[in-house]
Amino acid sequence: MSVDYSGYKYIKIEKDHGLITLTLNRPESLNAIIPTMHHELETIWVDVSEDPEVNAILLTGAGKAFCAGADVKGFGHEGPDGRTHRKGPFPMNATEARRIIHNMLDVEQPIVAAINGAAVGLGCSLALLCDITVCDESAKLADTHVKVGLVAGDGGAIMWPLLVGPSRAKEYLMTGNFISGAEAAKIGLVNYALPKDQVLPKARELARQLADGPTWAIRWTKLAVNKTIKNLALMNDDAALAYETLTMYTQDHKEATAAFAEKRQPKFTGK
Repeated sequence: MSVDYSGYKYIKIEKDHGLITLTLNRPESLNAIIPTMHHELETIWVDVSEDPEVNAILLTGAGKAFCAGADVKGFGHEGPDGRTHRKGPFPMNATEARRIIHNMLDVEQPIVAAINGAAVGLGCSLALLCDITVCDESAKLADTHVKVGLVAGDGGAIMWPLLVGPSRAKEYLMTGNFISGAEAAKIGLVNYALPKDQVLPKARELARQLADGPTWAIRWTKLAVNKTIKNLALMNDDAALAYETLTMYTQDHKEATAAFAEKRQPKFTGK
């Protein structure tokens, strides 16, 4: 029985003979994530995992970006659960952030990311949680939590060390510096870096190969590898998200969000 995806507003969903394409769909805001979209990113993986018509998943972004991360302005209004979310880039409830990480890791169908442009903050984590990544060589990637006075608690502290090692991961996570798609491929952060017009075709080619392959061999191979990632996530994410929550109440975070709104450089004081 086919799954009903009609309730999704900010994720465009297209199915084609075993392959489902999920497109983050707020192109006017570089696909930045607001509370309703965050909720959709929590639930879409559960729906897809239960869809018998889907053997592989392609994740990409509409327009010129993959995902610019959390929409700082958008997190000040009511979410889909009827609760008012705090002003700032993340929901108050750490369970919501954890749910995205674990639901992505639990999906049996392989996920191929077509990183068609900038992937920043939570957007970068979404890309790196995918199983295979194809990136625009000129795209900019970064986990910028630290630049707004926050700990990288929504997947960055899990995936960066696994992909590039602890030393490189700490450099990028502690500075929030950007890296190009080309450099990301060189250090193993992504699988492929290609000219922009080749990204979606290559990602679709890989996703189609997986969709048409031996279903259970592919799924269970993914799950076997993901056991290691899930064990790390279970060990890491409570602490990372707790630290992130604590930093939400620091003066440095308040200064960073004020500076963002006022379009100026923040002045951090370590408070």
